[in-house]
Parts: sequence; structure tokens; C-alpha cells
Amino acid sequence: MGKINQGILGGVSGQVGNVIGGTWKGIDYLRIKPSSVANPRTEGQVDQRSKFSTVLRFLQPMTDFLRVGFKLYANKMTQFNAAMSYNLNNGITGAYPNYSIDYANALVTRGNLTGAVDGATSSPSAATVDVTWTDNSGSGSALATDKALILLFNATRGESVFTTAGPARSAGTESISVPSEYTGEDVEVFLGFISEDGTKVSNSVYVGSVTVA
Repeated sequence: MGKINQGILGGVSGQVGNVIGGTWKGIDYLRIKPSSVANPRTEGQVDQRSKFSTVLRFLQPMTDFLRVGFKLYANKMTQFNAAMSYNLNNGITGAYPNYSIDYANALVTRGNLTGAVDGATSSPSAATVDVTWTDNSGSGSALATDKALILLFNATRGESVFTTAGPARSAGTESISVPSEYTGEDVEVFLGFISEDGTKVSNSVYVGSVTVA
């Protein structure tokens, strides 16, 4: 039960009807108790939550990578939230309740730097994944000194392996070591670039899926 202190003009303590009162740092305040939501699980809400959960499972294992890959889009939001926003709108395929990540359209890095071309991936030896690309230095804003941003996503385990300090664009290749437990499992491979001074980032390219040898 609420109380009205010092008469009708005094402060309210507790709840009176749908009004809740209290004191904060000596200041009396009132607020209206929010109305209960009759149906918090409408079709639209459930659908959106399913999409959100799908993207969250994809992005959570690469949080540290996204701090680099989406750093240019962290305007009044975190890099992770910027990545969530983009992929919720562009990186989902399917229909409720069978949503999945559309890897070809998903981005793990985003920016205006010229991206990779002719990316390919293979697993020539145990616990190693090779990523190759064509050196397109001089095309658009691409420079030979740009550094590769490479990410391998293991959907089965909900894990990722990545580097934010890969070789130069001009190198055209990189070998990434993965845990031995990945043997026989598929990883989804993404490739992007960051300028040597860190001020420009490219959109990532989905290189493809490879089974770890």
C-alpha cells in the first residue's frame, strides 16, 4: 500500500492506484506504472526474435574481429551492434522458423576500401586452411600494403578463428591454423582488407566453405 506523506500535496511513497512514488536524493517523484502487454509474443515479435537469434549466433563468436571490421560504422553504437543491424537486414535467408545466415550476402567487415577478388580456399593439410586471392593492387583504392582480414566461422561449434593482422594484399595467400578438433568439419571463410594506417576497411567477401582436412 502506498502512502501520501504530509497531506495531499506531499510526496507519494509506494503505489497508489497506477501511480508509483518514491524519493531520490531528497526529491519526490511520481511515475505511471506501465500497462501490461496482453500478448508479448505476437507473430511479428516471434519472427523478429528468431531472426535476431540467428544473427546473434553467427556474430557472437567473432566479437573481437568485428571491432576492427565494423569500426567505421560504430557511430552512436558499438561495432557489434552495427554488424547486427547490417546482417539482420541483409544476411538472413529462409522463412520462420527456418532462418539461416546467407553467407554470400553477410558481411563481417564493412567499408569503402576496394575489396578482394578471386578469393579461394582449401585445406591442404591437417588443421590448416589456406586462403588465396588475386593481387588487385592499383584497382580503385586498393594498395599493395593493405592488410588481409581473414575469418573462419565454424557453425557446428559456434566458434571462429581469425586474424586482423594478415599479410599484405600483394602476398595473395595466407595459411590459417585451426584447432585439430575441426578435422572433418566445415568452416565458412571470409576475406576483407584494412589499409596499412587502419583508416579504411573493405567489405568482406565470402570465399566459400571448406572441410578441414
